[in-house]
Amino acid sequence: MKPAKKTNAARLLDSLHIAYEVMTYEVDENDLSAEHVAETTGVPLEQTFKTLVVRGDKTGVLVACIPGGDALDLKTVAQISGNKKVDLVPLKEVLGLTGYIRGGCSPLAMKKAYPTYIDDSALNFPVIMVSAGQRGIQLVLAPKDLAKAASATLATLCHRA
Repeated sequence: MKPAKKTNAARLLDSLHIAYEVMTYEVDENDLSAEHVAETTGVPLEQTFKTLVVRGDKTGVLVACIPGGDALDLKTVAQISGNKKVDLVPLKEVLGLTGYIRGGCSPLAMKKAYPTYIDDSALNFPVIMVSAGQRGIQLVLAPKDLAKAASATLATLCHRA
C-alpha cells in the first residue's frame, strides 16, 4: 500500500508538533457514512467522529465534531455558541465554506477558521478518529490534541440516553 499523501490537516498537526496516525480505507461512493468508515477501519463508531458544518443566526458558520453514531443536538449547539438557532449548512455550500467535500470534511485546516466544538464524549477515549480532509484518509489522535489544533471547545453536543 502506498503511503497516503499529506493533507492540509496533517500538515497543520505536523506544524504544531502534535502526534497522530494516518489510517486509510477503501471509499464507497455510495456510502460515505461514519458507520461505513468505522466498519472499514475497525475503529469503534463512538471513536469515529464526523464533522458537521452548521450556521448560527447570530455567529454564522460553526463546526461540530461528534461521534459517528450520534445526532447533533441543534438546540444545545445554539445555546453554547450564543445563537438562538442553528441549522445544518446545505451540502452544496460545504465545499465553498470549508474547502472540503462530503465524506472528507476535516475539523482541521479549513479554508477559514470557524468556531469549532467537539463532543466531550471524545474524552472517554485515548484517541479518536477524524477525517484528514480527503475521502479515504483518517487521522487518529488524542482528543485534547485535536481540540488544541482546532482551537475547539469541548462540550456535550449530542442527545444522550
